[in-house]
Amino acid sequence: MTLKLSKASTIIRVALKKAAELNLKPMTVVVLDAGGHMKAMQRQDATSNLRPQIAHGKANGALALGMGTFALEKLYTERPHFGEALNAISEGIVPVGGGVLVRDKRGNILGAVGVTGDTSDQDALCAVAGIEAAGLIADTGQ
Repeated sequence: MTLKLSKASTIIRVALKKAAELNLKPMTVVVLDAGGHMKAMQRQDATSNLRPQIAHGKANGALALGMGTFALEKLYTERPHFGEALNAISEGIVPVGGGVLVRDKRGNILGAVGVTGDTSDQDALCAVAGIEAAGLIADTGQ
């Protein structure tokens, strides 16, 4: 199974809807497929100019190590030199909550979602809402 554009679009639509329901700051959502290629991205009005790169870095980090970014944040804290090395060799990893793996019902990784704009907990909450609305399994790393 691959992550289809229709599923990526659902993830983004529901994540942004959740952000609106919670009255969160303007959000940016990036969806990557399992190969790390951008499937879809949207940024709300009034987001700052680096939000697409931050959201991409969260999703990329989750994919790069096969764990949601809450677990990645813990890894960086416990092993800072390893974290520095990962950033040096990657296209950018943002090791804070809001990078969520997308899994199928068998546990296979289909891609990752990166959400940024509010707190890491709120970002992850929005990502999970979108992933679950698409009928997929969210793995935040918690």
